[in-house]
Amino acid sequence: MGVTNYDVVVLGSGPAGEGAAMNAVKLGKRVAVVEQSALVGGNCTHLGTIPSKALRHSVKEIISFNTDPMFRAIGEPRWFSFPNVLKKAENVISKQVKSRTQYYARNRINILFGHGRLIDQNTVEVVQHNGSIEQLVTKDIVIATGSRPYRPANVDFSHERIYDSDTILQLKHTPRRIIIYGAGVIGCEYASIFSGLGVKVDLINTREHLLSFLDDEISDALSYHLRHQGVLIRHREEYDKIEGTEDGVVLYLKSGKKVKSDALLWANGRTGNTQGMGLEHVGIEPNSRGQLEVNQHYQTSVENIYAAGDVIGWPSLASAAFDQGRSAAGNIAANNDWRFVNDVPTGIYTIPEISSVGKNEQELTAEKVPYEVGQAHFRAMARAQISNEPVGMLKILFHRETLEVLGIHCFGDQASEIVHIGQAIMSQKGEANTLNYFVNTTFNYPTMAEAYRVAALNGLNRLF
Repeated sequence: MGVTNYDVVVLGSGPAGEGAAMNAVKLGKRVAVVEQSALVGGNCTHLGTIPSKALRHSVKEIISFNTDPMFRAIGEPRWFSFPNVLKKAENVISKQVKSRTQYYARNRINILFGHGRLIDQNTVEVVQHNGSIEQLVTKDIVIATGSRPYRPANVDFSHERIYDSDTILQLKHTPRRIIIYGAGVIGCEYASIFSGLGVKVDLINTREHLLSFLDDEISDALSYHLRHQGVLIRHREEYDKIEGTEDGVVLYLKSGKKVKSDALLWANGRTGNTQGMGLEHVGIEPNSRGQLEVNQHYQTSVENIYAAGDVIGWPSLASAAFDQGRSAAGNIAANNDWRFVNDVPTGIYTIPEISSVGKNEQELTAEKVPYEVGQAHFRAMARAQISNEPVGMLKILFHRETLEVLGIHCFGDQASEIVHIGQAIMSQKGEANTLNYFVNTTFNYPTMAEAYRVAALNGLNRLF
């Protein structure tokens, strides 16, 4: 058994682990990364963000081809199977792995592929895939092991027709009908994907509304467009039992209803990957969802052990995880190169997509903030008409008296890109963070960015 000394050992090579490792090595630390899988990238690259977004993009292209009259000169509408569409995602995954592997190589970061567990607060034991065992002695540790789908004990995930958001990528056929249990971000995204492929979708929502953290108007728009795509949404429902049969799945609901489909996708919650890590050896105890509690410096209850990414819970986004990992490394180096990540924009890749940053109308109303609304509907935007993407809107919430921008909410094509213009302005101080910026700035025409000027003028017209 070999023993090697490091300044920082990072457990996990997803966005949080990569962010921590890259920043630590740039700050002069000797770094090792332990990755349980055979390739770098974590669940983000192999099971979550990258494959699902690549899958969505392909489905969106199919929808465009099948609904655009211009393409009828080429041929009739086409049907594509789920496995065939998934091949595009597999190509993207391999490219991402290649890029990320090169990042580690260029920065001389040692990667050990195997299972790592804590022996004490300064020692990580790694059982590598080739059977050899290494002990890594280190000053600091960053836990960035991510999360996995929550699996209740009374659901038989070994059944060939019952999937979670990881195993759905192994689907070898295209079901005619699918039940998606859980209408959070993952559930809504897959509802868009499957309905775009012509699959009948039953979306089971355990809550009152879809994605209740969104602005009400945006949530309502999502509900409308999912239904327009043929998705049947059932609100305020909880499962009693799930029964796999030879030809499908039957979902029994506590309300007495029962729904049958060819397959079921369980998309109801995630659990932190903290099992078998030896946390008991250092006195760290995960919560009931396997997540670790950290302070604003991303330290756990043990001073030299940090955690970042999905393993700490909210907001469980790849974008935030990368910055959390960087901040954990900045804290380790004690050079003030860190921040507590709490300004995260929401990016939801449904069809159409959704993105927002800042306060929504419900929050501002509850806080009794005198705000006003500016809107730009995409159907009136020249760029949206050119690209044949008329669905959606940009909504700016601003203070009636100071004109300070308080929230940006976008629904439609490229929403996750468009929101960053508003995010940049909201981060400014004084006059730079007001509606006047959008009014007094010349935007390229035609662009989707121009929607900010249209929305700002619309909002100013409401003032009296």
